[in-house]
Amino acid sequence: MPRDRRAAASVPEPLRREDVLERDRNDPLASFRDRFELPEGVIYLDGNSLGPPSVGMRTRIESLLADEWGRDLVASWNRHGWFRLPERVGARIAPLLGAAEDEVIAADSVSLNLFKLLAALLRKPGSRRVVLAEETNFPTDLYMAEGLVSLLRESGAELRIVPPDDFEAALGPEVAVATLTQVDFRTGRKHDLRRLTAAARDSGIPVVWDLSHSAGAFPLQLNDDGVEFAVGCGYKYLNGGPGAPGFLYVARRLQQSLDTPLSGWMGHRSPFEFETHYRPAAGVRRFLSGTPGILSMIALEEGLRTFEGVDLEALQAKSEALGDLFLRLAGERLREFGVEPASPRNARERGSQVSLRHPYGYPVMQALIARGVVGDFREPDLLRFGFAPLYVRYRDVWDAVEALREVLASSEYEEPRFRRRHPVT
Repeated sequence: MPRDRRAAASVPEPLRREDVLERDRNDPLASFRDRFELPEGVIYLDGNSLGPPSVGMRTRIESLLADEWGRDLVASWNRHGWFRLPERVGARIAPLLGAAEDEVIAADSVSLNLFKLLAALLRKPGSRRVVLAEETNFPTDLYMAEGLVSLLRESGAELRIVPPDDFEAALGPEVAVATLTQVDFRTGRKHDLRRLTAAARDSGIPVVWDLSHSAGAFPLQLNDDGVEFAVGCGYKYLNGGPGAPGFLYVARRLQQSLDTPLSGWMGHRSPFEFETHYRPAAGVRRFLSGTPGILSMIALEEGLRTFEGVDLEALQAKSEALGDLFLRLAGERLREFGVEPASPRNARERGSQVSLRHPYGYPVMQALIARGVVGDFREPDLLRFGFAPLYVRYRDVWDAVEALREVLASSEYEEPRFRRRHPVT
């Protein structure tokens, strides 16, 4: 066979929308979409920023207001189990992380939980005083580490930020603790969690992982992968609502060896004895600080019900398939408009999102949102699309790419209204 005919034979035929609809018909997770309230006529590809409410959310919050807070008032701390909500919600998150129920607790925010763990590990005895981070970490993680070392500057504490490719080489004898974000929020590039944890452990360095763009998007195996410490948020793929509580994970065997610097009364061994001095609670509860926000904690618990009965292997497979489909369609239908992929093509190296580069990324995304396809923009030129496997359909991917093609072909993004900057991008 001539070389050009062999090359042509290796190129797959362009996909048709009917091919994509067939995938939806065979999707084992298709029915889980019915667990969410999604606006009619909207393709929602921004669950990596804020997950949608579950269909039971409104009823649950109304019941909380009417029957628990509204009727039983303060008695609800005992009668409705409010006091144990942080552990109860943590136990619901644990299976998604590949962790035991008593290793995860819902509390505070990602930022505060990261501060607690970094401080606890940095204060351990020894001469190591460096906090190591890589520059693609989510910025709040870097800011919190920066604030921590500024508090401990007199003891020689230092923050060292390195490029991703230099991280392993920077695991030196002066490093006390490292922190990494598993999925790059800009490009979706995914770190090899198991390998990097092992590399750091070989150098005697604990790693605190930020799983905010991981948990609920694809299954994790923290215990099997040797991960000891992690934090994450509840309002993205976990569908807990805007500003939902974060979570904190500490391997069981290490919980008693760490003391949080934010030693609030809810982390006390006997909070209602109201002692003058602090004694940490046993287990992961010691990482609580102040009184939990019950309304937001209940909302997170309800959001987590969307995962009941989910086959995590199917979640992984669909996460990868949605991203692969988007990248393929973008290559087939958008290349002529100057769109370039910014995410890894290998699905195992990518979280459940895909980012595309375009020189006019911001107005392009605003024009796309005006057409009912909701993604978001990240500086300097990234169109970012999240693929939450429980509610995003394969047809949504097709229709999103088609809408993006129309925005680019018509140049409607050049309209002045799409160039107006909003506070949240």
